[in-house]
Amino acid sequence: MAAHVLRLRFALLLGAVRGERRIRTLVAFAAIVAITVAVCLAVLSLDSAPVPVARAVTVLGGAALLVGFLVGPVLVGAVDQLDPRRFAVFGVDERQMPWVLALASLVSVPSLALLAVYISVCVVAISAGAPWALAVLLTIVSVLTTALTSRIGMAINALLLPERRSRELTALFALALIVIAFPVAVFFGSLRWDGLVPDSLAVLTTAIGYSPFGAAPAFLFSVAAGEAGAAWVSGIVAFLTLALLWLAWTWVVRRLLTTTERPVAARERTGLGWFGLLPSNAFGAIAARSLVYWLRDRRYIMNIIVVPVAGVLTVLPLIVAGVPIEIAALVPVPVMALFFGWLPHNDVAYDSTALWTHVASGVRGLPDRLGRLVPVLLVAVPVLAIAVPLSLLLIGDWSLLLPLGGLAASLLFSALGVSSVLSVVAPYAVSRPGDSPFQQPQRPTSRGTYGPAAAFLGAIVFSAPTIWLFAATIIEGSAYAPATFWVGILAGLLVLVVGAVVGGRIFERSGERLMEFVETA
Repeated sequence: MAAHVLRLRFALLLGAVRGERRIRTLVAFAAIVAITVAVCLAVLSLDSAPVPVARAVTVLGGAALLVGFLVGPVLVGAVDQLDPRRFAVFGVDERQMPWVLALASLVSVPSLALLAVYISVCVVAISAGAPWALAVLLTIVSVLTTALTSRIGMAINALLLPERRSRELTALFALALIVIAFPVAVFFGSLRWDGLVPDSLAVLTTAIGYSPFGAAPAFLFSVAAGEAGAAWVSGIVAFLTLALLWLAWTWVVRRLLTTTERPVAARERTGLGWFGLLPSNAFGAIAARSLVYWLRDRRYIMNIIVVPVAGVLTVLPLIVAGVPIEIAALVPVPVMALFFGWLPHNDVAYDSTALWTHVASGVRGLPDRLGRLVPVLLVAVPVLAIAVPLSLLLIGDWSLLLPLGGLAASLLFSALGVSSVLSVVAPYAVSRPGDSPFQQPQRPTSRGTYGPAAAFLGAIVFSAPTIWLFAATIIEGSAYAPATFWVGILAGLLVLVVGAVVGGRIFERSGERLMEFVETA
């Protein structure tokens, strides 16, 4: 009877898992269809646009699409169903395998979506004046180029990265994508076209049109505009790109079929999360432990959530007080950078009794100080990468990109350096693990009362030159912009390095005092 009940429960659980997978598949399919329809409608809307505008949009969009198909498999860690190694046991001829797999890859939902987008581009190019035969030929070239790029991306993923991608590694890839792609997307979205292509964007479009990333659409619209020289260059680059990708794909297939798997893959550690991803040394262990704490302990999570909220709320009193929006919109980024750097100023107290693992294992001070800063940097850098372009989009002045980035870097790194010293010099009691993050514990000593204020003031003092240069940039013009950027970066990194070294030395000499503190606080 018990065995029958267990089998029934297992069958129900298996059915629920399969049902959940089917729902996810249907949701993903619906999302792909919706995105494809939206993109195709957007491309077809260029039918009545001037040729330079249509060329700029299609060239930049085609380049982004090609890069997405190349790095997409690496970012998401998707399992390649057409991996050549899966077919090695069937005795298929190595010379036939590349084109068989290439044709098979065209029969998929992403490939059909890609075909629909490129057909829309073909329709727009024909309506703009391109001959239909050339339009169809270059559309085929574009589809094959993107398909081969995707196959090579899958092969790179199979060769260089572990098959069982951890969620932590995927999260790092996603953060890197946010840091790079979001500011670029906001910048392009802020451009005012008014029926004409902005000069900076026209230069970028021309450069990409002569490169493998956008040669095919650039050829079509160069022919439509009557630019024979540009069309010849783009056409030659498009066909050479396809030929080189085919040679690369053939070599990759042969290598996958004739090369044994890397020994590293057999030693890949699974189930360790951040500990398996980061280096196997003191810095990696402390960074991994800190990441686990920051992502699971609600005391840390509350601190992370409060920082962006505090940065945004600073704008409201300034606007009410009559400060122009162009000035008020620049305040949240420095405030958030300062708060992010301020967060680790009392990280030793948050460790509670776990600090004994550092002291008992004889960890050097510098790895301890640097490892604790990894969670803050992984959160602060993407948030600031999103906040900076949004602030500039609000005020409409992209000449402040370098100085605002330099000021944010100076405040962030300087505050991290000062916090690395104060966290071992002046720790103070905080709520214990599991308690409410808003609970205020009693402090047995007054040693740490000056710590929070010192972290703020110290970061501001060390960033004073950058703040002065930033103010000069706003008042005098963009002549001070490069100096603000480089002074902010270098000054912030200098304070960070010095703070980590000094804080590490103090940590090595104060282990007993810190253990006594965490036991009594």
